[in-house]
Amino acid sequence: MSRQTPNSASSSEAKGRAAAAVIEAEPPASEASVEARKAEQKARIKGLDRETLIELYYQMLLVRRFEEKSAESYSMGKIGGFCHLYIGQEAVAIGAISVIRRDDYVLTSYREHAHALAKGMTADSVMAELYGKATGCSKGKGGSMHMFDKRVGFLGGHAIVGGQIPLATGVAFASKYQGTDQVTLCFFGEAAVNQGAFHESLNMAQLWKLPCIYICENNQYGMGTSLERAMSLKDISLKARAYELAGEIVDGMDVLAVREATERAVARARKESLPTLLEVRTYRFMGHSMSDPGNYRTRAEIEHHQERDPLKLFFATLVETETASEKELADLDKRVREEVAQSVRFADESPEPDPAELYTDIYANPLVSSEAVY
Repeated sequence: MSRQTPNSASSSEAKGRAAAAVIEAEPPASEASVEARKAEQKARIKGLDRETLIELYYQMLLVRRFEEKSAESYSMGKIGGFCHLYIGQEAVAIGAISVIRRDDYVLTSYREHAHALAKGMTADSVMAELYGKATGCSKGKGGSMHMFDKRVGFLGGHAIVGGQIPLATGVAFASKYQGTDQVTLCFFGEAAVNQGAFHESLNMAQLWKLPCIYICENNQYGMGTSLERAMSLKDISLKARAYELAGEIVDGMDVLAVREATERAVARARKESLPTLLEVRTYRFMGHSMSDPGNYRTRAEIEHHQERDPLKLFFATLVETETASEKELADLDKRVREEVAQSVRFADESPEPDPAELYTDIYANPLVSSEAVY
């Protein structure tokens, strides 16, 4: 289920279409019935080879089991600070990142464990970072919210809401300036759309024709505030029209729908150096963070969305299309659980950072004298 908006249009035509679209906007993708979504996924599966399909399921399963173990470790006091889990949204990061190259870039928010794993970081290095250990991807100094690995083009989890959006725009500018065909994926939540940096970045990206794909993971809540209470124009994809970007609504509970939409956007960015805004409608099953009891949602609402669990949907599709047997997928789950358990052992056994690390990796501008500060 998707709807694309035109890349450009005359002023009067664009205004007329935008006004009509606000009235006639499609219902959220999450309202599609399970059977309807399954039928669409079965249609999409025909163009993909078995190896790719199993890899997509493995990646989503890895993220789900990793996040479940992270929640357990956090409850035991082994993970400190903030911890924002991705359970329920796995199809977004996995589907999107599956179509880019290793030398392409990814930037995202503080809910980034899945993106880090999908971009090629090991479960060991991510779990060790959560534990604050020296073997973590950021040497134990970033924790859950600040993971980076330039070797695989993962340029961070960023804690400031919307802070990664102008940074991703700059990365895309650098790629164009250097004459490469690299693309940048920028993930953010729907609450970031209300930040000025979002609008400034989309304007610049279209004005300068930058190969940046802006992926709004619309999980319907900014912390504990519903989108319905915080945003006058609830159809985020329409915001692309203000800057004449290509825009599209995507079913974020269907990994293949996300993959297809991102493929279109990547082709546009790589071949034409044009940006895209994807509004990917999804839902997080957990609270905003581990400290969030989620009292702003009813149990019935959560259970309604859990019926559309992206892992359950894809499992059923793989089995019903005879792509894989239930036993094969169960064996894969056992392998993933052991991989995650190994990452916990690795984190437990890894050393704490040396105290001297407090003074490394610190940026100070040598051109600014101490006197100038005062």
